[in-house]
Formats: sequence, structure tokens, C-alpha cells
Amino acid sequence: MDWRVRALTAALMTIVMVALVTLIATWLAVGLDPHFLRQWAKAFVIAWPVAAITAFVVMPTARALAERILSTTR
Repeated sequence: MDWRVRALTAALMTIVMVALVTLIATWLAVGLDPHFLRQWAKAFVIAWPVAAITAFVVMPTARALAERILSTTR
């Protein structure tokens, strides 16, 4: 897979996942107080680069493992 496709896939996938996870975690931690959006945005900005880089690095191995698992079940 082209590195640009891998990077864009990782970015798009992790934006959605991190947005939802940080939204729920922030809501559970602080509730819907007046500073909720600021605290959620801070959590998102910290978590998203970590998730995106991790997804970019892990994706080839995860894909190979998934292909290996599915090829043995046929």
C-alpha cells in the first residue's frame, strides 16, 4: 500500500475514533460543565497524533495478520 494512502487512511480512521473516545471519556470525567468543549478539544489534540502515528506504524502488520488469519480459515 502506498504510504500516502496509508497515512490518509490512518488519519481519517483515527480522527473519528479519537473524537468519539475523547468525547465520551471527557463527558464521563467532567460532565457537561461550561468548560466541557475546551477540555474535550485539549484531550483530542493530545490523543489524535498518538493514535494517528500508532495506526500508521501498526497498519501493515495488522493487515498482514488479518490476511494470514483469514487465509487459514478458508
